Amino acid sequence: MADSKLLVPELSEAEKMGAETARFEELLRQASQELQQAQTSRPESTQIQPQPGFCIKTNSSEGKVFINICHSPSIPPPADMTEDELLQMLEEDQAGFRIPMSLGEPHAELDAKGQGCTAYDVAVNSDFYRRMQNSDFLRELVVTIAREGLEDKYGLQLNPEWRMLKNRPFLGSISQQNIRSQQRPRIQELGNLYTSDSPRPQEGPEKPQLNLWLEAPDLLLAEMDLPKLDGALGLSLEIGENRLVLGGPQQLYHLDAYIPLRINSEESKAAFHRKRKQLMVAMPLLPVSS
Repeated sequence: MADSKLLVPELSEAEKMGAETARFEELLRQASQELQQAQTSRPESTQIQPQPGFCIKTNSSEGKVFINICHSPSIPPPADMTEDELLQMLEEDQAGFRIPMSLGEPHAELDAKGQGCTAYDVAVNSDFYRRMQNSDFLRELVVTIAREGLEDKYGLQLNPEWRMLKNRPFLGSISQQNIRSQQRPRIQELGNLYTSDSPRPQEGPEKPQLNLWLEAPDLLLAEMDLPKLDGALGLSLEIGENRLVLGGPQQLYHLDAYIPLRINSEESKAAFHRKRKQLMVAMPLLPVSS
């Protein structure tokens, strides 16, 4: 991700924004207000019953900890990437690969020796779980991300050393979990929205379709359709405080979009979905300046 200072637009926003951009800005602000109002009431959620997968044992300063890795078809899958693509992304220190997970509440249990311990249930997508069963690399990655997620959510410090229990897919009982409903308010499709007053060139890079929606008042998601690509190799993505710039390999694609919200560029992440041939971007939003 590029530093936002590199992407400060050299233009007067009020003068350069056309009628469509102004209308888009109003739609974004209206949707953000509606989401904030909706979240003051009870948020919509779906109850799921995760299915057992495997159980790992580790520990914290408070004693033994068990993590039940479970699965459910209701959990969305991560981006469809090959292990080679994922390895390259991790080697380049691009934190763009996200594995959707549901992190359950801690529950007190007894281990095989009758001693007290704490267990957590972590659920991933069922199709992704089946793929993970045949990959030591993905299993290690899921356990690492689950451990870090539990540490962040519950203020834990878990031992990074762990072992998988044999012939025991879970410890204790697996409780139902509430996950957010997947209904997401689509804000605006930007396939025909240009951020510059200059006319669109007749030849040159294609401008991809850009879809944006607010997942929450403080999280903006984007999808860019890239049907000419089979993977993320050669893609460049720069995100500024209110700017998104995409470049494609061999100049196949180019997008320079003004976004009338304050984006936290340092925390933004992206991943390429191979089957849908889409680049997905998660952009946390900064508080509105008073």
